[in-house]
Amino acid sequence: MTVPAIPQLQPMPEDWRRALAVVAHPDDLEYGCSAAVAGWTDAGREIAYVLATRGEAGIDTIAPAECGPLREREQRASAAVVGVTAVEFLDHHDGVIEYGPALRRDIAAAIRRHRPELVITLNHRDTWGGVAWNTPDHVAVGRATLDAAGDAGNRWIFPELAEQGLQPWNGVRWVAVAGSATPTHAVDASAGLERAVGSLLEHRAYIEALTDEDPETYVRGFLTGVAHSVGERFGGRPAVAFELFQR
Repeated sequence: MTVPAIPQLQPMPEDWRRALAVVAHPDDLEYGCSAAVAGWTDAGREIAYVLATRGEAGIDTIAPAECGPLREREQRASAAVVGVTAVEFLDHHDGVIEYGPALRRDIAAAIRRHRPELVITLNHRDTWGGVAWNTPDHVAVGRATLDAAGDAGNRWIFPELAEQGLQPWNGVRWVAVAGSATPTHAVDASAGLERAVGSLLEHRAYIEALTDEDPETYVRGFLTGVAHSVGERFGGRPAVAFELFQR
């Protein structure tokens, strides 16, 4: 009996200079794709982060009024580890983000501000590979990001943005979805993996609430395990996978 070959992932496009990553919460990018971000910033590319919330409802033992500022600080420190200094928060409410025009408008505005060629987001589908249920926040933000990549270039959608000085930007060429169960492309994570570990470790308050395991053991095991699993479809190199949509 012949064992079918594992379909290989294609390399991500490299002919771009600016990317914008849009996710729901602090730590989403660190679990999803920060090793790729580290490699991109090393190559001189500009990456900005936009988070829909401050993650204020993410730690059961810390009240939102205290948790939001704490997780914002952790996110800024985390982004700096992989060379990202532009970090913005949209101030939607953690846990109850609503998909709709208001969210699309906020993300379209961010795209017009940053004018990226590549937009990155997280899994927008109902499940993680049909095994675990995804959160409503991830679904709403991922779907709205895919839509806002088109909204940003249409002057007749959210015309108030142009009145605020944010002119249409039709330069988004791709939207890359991290954490997809059906990836198509990948980025070599060899050079960025160690910094990805350090980046996720900056979310210490969240990790310590999430697991009783030693934080470094937990983080290193999770990120290296995922990277090497993806690498089986990318020439044996540790990698970060994306489902790439072309515009």
